[in-house]
Amino acid sequence: MQIIGKVESLWRYPVKSMRGEQLQDAFLGFAGVYGDRLYAFRSSAAPEGFPYFTAREQEQLLQFQAKFRDPALMAQPGNLRAAQAIPPGATPVYAETADIAVDVETPDGESFAIDDPRLLEKVREGARDAHQLSLLRSQRALTDCRPVSLFSVNTVRQLGEELGDELDKRRFRANIYADLEAGGFAEDGFVGRTLQIGDKARVMITDQDPRCKMITLDPDTSAPKPELMKLVARSHDGKAGVYGAVVIEGIIRTGDSIALLD
Repeated sequence: MQIIGKVESLWRYPVKSMRGEQLQDAFLGFAGVYGDRLYAFRSSAAPEGFPYFTAREQEQLLQFQAKFRDPALMAQPGNLRAAQAIPPGATPVYAETADIAVDVETPDGESFAIDDPRLLEKVREGARDAHQLSLLRSQRALTDCRPVSLFSVNTVRQLGEELGDELDKRRFRANIYADLEAGGFAEDGFVGRTLQIGDKARVMITDQDPRCKMITLDPDTSAPKPELMKLVARSHDGKAGVYGAVVIEGIIRTGDSIALLD
């Protein structure tokens, strides 16, 4: 086991494409970070394989803040301790529908329940194309590809240096930001290998992350920076950060060590 860095910060996104929330600790399950991307909006104008309405279509979505109505219930599965006490660790029961209720604050300060039809109208305002929206709800993450995304702050710094501008790491919407002992893009070397995060959780890194318009949008203002995507496409084959699949569940915390196992 080789220690290669530590967890710089942890994030989850209760609603796909809305503003994330920083966590001090999180349950990392087979489906990803507990409570991550449990809601999304389906668009009638989106392709069948990726049916979501995101900040690619409506940049202002990044300024909507979603919060669980009862954060304590969404810290971890209710029977986690009892499940983990059963060797080699039983899969815990995930939250019921009532427990995952979310409220959303809009950029103009209004607040709506996630299933309030008025929120759909707010979300769609100003979208360039005709979209009929409906709410998708899941007990497990509606992620783009794999359950977990990891991005090193070293890569954030390197991209900023290459661009000649300081970058906010939140542009990359990762679940785990890692502070690695190596330099930028070191995470690319983990593909096909397994990381242990903290005392127990293990993640197999499966793919580099192909990036899109999302990274060009300022997380606070939605202002575009298209030159960032051009840089990533030109200098890094359009990829930055990595995806992973959880092979052993466990609680992870800010500051936890990250070790390379194989």
